[in-house]
Amino acid sequence: MTSPLASEAAPFGRVLTAMVTPFTPDGELDVDAAQRVATYLVDRGNDGLVISGTTGESPTTTVDEDGRLLSAVIEAVGDRASVVAGVGTNDTRHSIDLAEQARKAGAHGLLIVTPYYSKPPQSGIVQHVNAVANAGDDVPVILYDIPGRTGVQIAEPTYTELVRNPLVVAVKDAVGDLERGAWLMRETGIRIYSGDDALNLGWLAIGGSGIVSVVGHAAAREYADMVAAVDAGDLATARAINERLLPAVRALMTHTQGAITAKVALQLLGVLEHRTVRGPLPEATDDEVALVRDGLVASGLLES
Repeated sequence: MTSPLASEAAPFGRVLTAMVTPFTPDGELDVDAAQRVATYLVDRGNDGLVISGTTGESPTTTVDEDGRLLSAVIEAVGDRASVVAGVGTNDTRHSIDLAEQARKAGAHGLLIVTPYYSKPPQSGIVQHVNAVANAGDDVPVILYDIPGRTGVQIAEPTYTELVRNPLVVAVKDAVGDLERGAWLMRETGIRIYSGDDALNLGWLAIGGSGIVSVVGHAAAREYADMVAAVDAGDLATARAINERLLPAVRALMTHTQGAITAKVALQLLGVLEHRTVRGPLPEATDDEVALVRDGLVASGLLES
C-alpha cells in the first residue's frame, strides 16, 4: 500500500513518532488504546507513525501481537499518515516473517534495525537487510542505525551496497554524526531521518528528510512547526522551538528508557489510561513521573 505522504524527498512523511505499544494493567495488548493513541498523534501533527520499534517494546511482543497492532493502527490512521512497521530482529527468518506479515497488512514502510547482540559483519548486515526487504515485496525500507543498542554500526561503504536495493530508501540515524550523515546523503542519496530528538534541528538544517521521535508523543505539533520553519529558511523560529522543547527532550530522553517516559507523558496528557510496560522494563517511579511532568510543563506542553 502506498503511503498518503510519500515523496522522493521524504518517503515516509516529515514528523513521525515511534509509537508506544499500550498494554492493559495485566500486560495484554490493548488494541483499542493503540487506536486512540494513533489517532491522537496524527491529530496533533504527526504525518507518520513507526509501530513495533524500540519505543514500542518490540522485543517483548509476539508476531501475532505485532500483526494485530499494525492492522489496528492502519485501520485508525492509515488513510492520512504513513504507518511504518518495525520488523527488524537479530534473527533473519523471524524478520522475514514479520516483513511478510506487514506487507499483507498494508504497511507503508518497513523499519529494519541492524541485527543486535550477535554483531554480524558488514556482509551479514547486507544479506540480512536484502532478505528482509525482499520479503516485503514492494514496501520501501527505512534502516535503523543505532550502534549504542545493537553493538554494531553500519559502515559507510555498506550504505553504498545497501542502496543498490531500490527498496532501501532511508535511514533512521541514531549515530549522531552530522558530518557523516551529510556525506552519506551526498554520496549515496539515502534519505536521513533523525533518530535522536536532541539532534532533530541539526539533521533538518543539513537536509534531513524528517524525524522519528519519542518526544513527538507530546510535541508533534511543535516539531511540525520546526520542520516548516526550516523549510522556509526561518532558522530563528526553528531555534526558538528547539530551545522551548529542551526541557521535554531531557525529561523524556535522558532519565530512563523512552518507552517508560513516553507512556508517562501520554498518561499525563490524558491520552493513555495505563502506563503498563513489559519486563524487563520497570514501571516509572514517582520521581520519574515528576521529572516528565516538570519537563512537559517547562516546555509548555502541559499545564502546571
